[in-house]
Order: sequence, then C-alpha cells, then structure tokens
Amino acid sequence: MFKRIFRLFKIARKLSTSGAIDTINQMYNLPLILNLFFELIGIGSAKKTLNNQKQPGEKLCIALEGMGTTFIKLGQFLATRPDIIGEELTKNLEKLQDKVPAFDTYEAKKIIKKEVGDKQFQNILELSDPIAAASIAQVHLAKIKNENKEVAIKILRPDIEKLFNEELDALMLFAYIVENTFSKAKRLKLIEVIHLLREITNIEMDLRFEAAAANELYENTKNDKSFNVPKIYWNYTTKNILTLDKVDGISIREHEKLKNLGVDLKILAENLIQNFLKQAVRDGFFHGDMHQGNLFVDQQGNIIPVDFGIMGRLDKNNRKFLAEILYGFIQRDYVKVAEVHFQAGLVPQDASKEKFAQALRSVGEPIFGQSIKDISGGNLLAQLFEITEKFNMPTQTPLLLLQKTMVVVEGVSRKLCPETNIWQVSKPVLEDWLKNIKSPKSTLDTAINTSTEIIKRIPDFPDLMDKANYALQLMAEGKLNLGSGNNKNLEIEQMKLKNFKNNLIIGSFGIVIVVLLVF
Repeated sequence: MFKRIFRLFKIARKLSTSGAIDTINQMYNLPLILNLFFELIGIGSAKKTLNNQKQPGEKLCIALEGMGTTFIKLGQFLATRPDIIGEELTKNLEKLQDKVPAFDTYEAKKIIKKEVGDKQFQNILELSDPIAAASIAQVHLAKIKNENKEVAIKILRPDIEKLFNEELDALMLFAYIVENTFSKAKRLKLIEVIHLLREITNIEMDLRFEAAAANELYENTKNDKSFNVPKIYWNYTTKNILTLDKVDGISIREHEKLKNLGVDLKILAENLIQNFLKQAVRDGFFHGDMHQGNLFVDQQGNIIPVDFGIMGRLDKNNRKFLAEILYGFIQRDYVKVAEVHFQAGLVPQDASKEKFAQALRSVGEPIFGQSIKDISGGNLLAQLFEITEKFNMPTQTPLLLLQKTMVVVEGVSRKLCPETNIWQVSKPVLEDWLKNIKSPKSTLDTAINTSTEIIKRIPDFPDLMDKANYALQLMAEGKLNLGSGNNKNLEIEQMKLKNFKNNLIIGSFGIVIVVLLVF
C-alpha cells in the first residue's frame, strides 16, 4: 500500500506539472479540494508551457504524450470510448502517437533466447536493429533457418507489464478515493475506465493472444480476394515475442507509389470497405485498428493488415441487427430500421416507435440530397449514437469499436478515392449476408440448435407445469392479480412457461426435420 501511495503521488505530480489537470479541469470542473491538492503537489516544478490557443483536448493529448507509456495507452483507450469522454475529446485523443525510443538489440537477443530456448534461437538468423518502436513493444526483422521468407519479430519491452500494473494499481487507488469522496466525480466513471484499461492491456501484454487473433482472422479471410493476413510462426511465438511473416508491400498511405505499381486506387478503396464489412457482419470478428499505419498493399493490390492487438467481436444477433439497420438505411426504410432497434432491445420498450423512426429519418434523408462523395457512412453512425442519448438507449460497447473502426476505414478509403460511396460499396455485402441468414439452410440450422436447447431443458418441464398450474389455481381463487405489479416471481414463471411452449413448438419442428434427414 505504501508503494502504491508513493507511486500515486508521483503520478499526481506528473498530472500537475504536465498541465493535464488544467485541461481536465476545464472540461469537467473538478472539485475545489482536488484542484488545491494538485496545486500543492506541483509546487517547486515549472509547469510545461502548452499552447494556449489549442483546444483543451489537444493540450491533454500533448500532456499525456509527455507523461509516458501508461498514459499514452490510457489516452488511446479513452479514444475508443466516446460514451465516457464525449465525441470532441475522443477526436483529439485519436491523435496520440506512441513512438518512443527503442531498447538495445543486444537486450532483444537476450529476450528472444530466453523465450524460445537455445536450440530454437540458433535458427534465428540476421536479426536486424529495431525497425519500429512503440510504447509496449518494438519490431525486428530476421530470417528463420530452412524458411524461405523473412520474418518480423515483435518483442515486448522489458518489465513493461510490471510497470503497467504498478501504475494502474496506483490509478485505481486514486479513482476509488475520488469516486467515494466526491459524488460529483462519479460521472467521470474513473473506476470503470481503469478496470477496462487493465482488461485490455492484460491481453495486449500477452503476445500469444495477438497471435491467436491474427490466426483467427487468417482462417476467416483466407478465401477472400484482395485480403492477406501474415502467417504466424508458433514455434517462435511466446508471451513476450510474436513472430510472423514480414510484410512485403507499400504503406496504403503512399498513393503515388501505389499508382506507379499499377494499383487501381478506386478498386483498392472498395476492397478495403467490403473486406471490413465481411469481417464484421459475416464473421463477427474484425480488425479494430485499421488506420493507415497498419495497412499495406502488395504488388498484386492485396491488402495486408498488421498489429492485431485490438480486435472487435459481434455476436450473431448483433451482426444480424447491424446488417438490417445499415441495409434499411440504404433502402430508406426508416420504419424497418426502427423495428430492428426495438427487436434488438436497443431502445426502451416504452419509447415511441413512430418518434424513433422520425428521428432516424432526420439522420438518413439529408444524405440522399447530397452528391455521392459527400455521403458519409461514418458520420451517419456517429449521428445514430447521438440519438441514443435522446431515447435513453443503453450503451452497446461492441458497437462503439465498430463505429470507430468504420469511421477510420471510410476515411482511409476516401483518401484513396474521394468518389467512393460507402453505401453503394456496402450494399452487395449486406445483401449477401441477409440472404444467407434467411436461407433454408440457415432456417434449418436455427431449428436444429433450438431443438438441442429444448432437449436439454425437457427435465425442467414438469416443474414449470407445476408452477403454472399453481398460478392458475390462485387466479381462479382470486388470490392472484398479475396486473397489480405484485407477485413478480409468479409472473416470471408464467413468462418462462410461455417462452418454453413457443420454443417447444419450434424445437419439435426442428426435431422432425432432423429425423427426416437422418432416416
């Protein structure tokens, strides 16, 4: 505890002397006692001079960059959570860069040798000096004996996990003290922010997870045209190092070089959008950090992604709802889009479906009066999230990362070809997905899955029937009024019975089909 308190004071001094607290205070109006604490702890150190003409978010971005690794990652994480910090601050924090000095190649060799063992280490040839260095890891090039390709080896910084955990422990203590001392500070959700940051960094600090993500993305997309995920070398991948094929391509930001290579930028932009949508809607697993620095293009015009530390997931229902919502906008069917929102449970059931459809129309209709190049799918999604506040809709965390990634993908595509219309390009992918989930095969699969669940729950059926009969008996005696708001447990049991009966009908139909197919 003493160690955490000491580190907390060091962090507080950094916050004060860097100017970060000044910019936070401008945006959130911290309690007076907190301001006094940070003023006192910063005594004796000249504050950084920040450009007063910059916006508060920009000044905070500069301050965090000056405070080191943990705070850069904190800022980058917050940039993915507009629900916590707001859209304006999110846009500023997206500019955070994590370029930091590399550690020595000799140290890198020692880490690799320790991780893979002497025998495997002998197979690693011509290890280069670092070609890239970030806040958590750095990258070297090398060759593997008996392999034809050059590889890239990503190595975690020495003791980086220990540093992160120590600073996050101190920040958690700070968050707990603030939220339990100042009720107004609860709106900042400090404890939630630190918890989520710890979850994310714990995954990032184990490169086996990143390797698994890259491998899963490879398996999902190996038959997709124009998208190639690098191969993982598992014998040379551990918690602290990740080895994969070296990317032999040009950065997607080098437009002139791509043109000289004969790459059609319009087709490249369309491929990028469609591959992203296939990952999100078809697979429910997408690259969550598809900015220009993480995308390369080979001589055949194939897109090659790197850095698989941030990945997004959507379950089947979310994918279905997302596809129907986006396709509904393309068709300008706002009533249908509103219905999908209600079916998905995204809107409170007591809200007006008609008013919600009207709000959606106010977002969708203006885009159809503009020229093609001015239609922005990313902006439309951002406006949809603004509507969530007006209709008291709960935050959908998986969709936040999707929104952010879609905006980034659209931005990269428009730089490649300003005339790219994300809606026209998206339509075939969405139509294919919707046709697939409504096909006879998909219906059969759903029936079979439902049948399996029904079979599992058949032993509970007598108990449900007993409870239902008991409820009916009480109703007949006038001792139970389901509309009174009381007897919630019995209401729930009756609802369970109703759902069970509905599922039993569907499941029985599925069982009949399975039997017919088998015999």
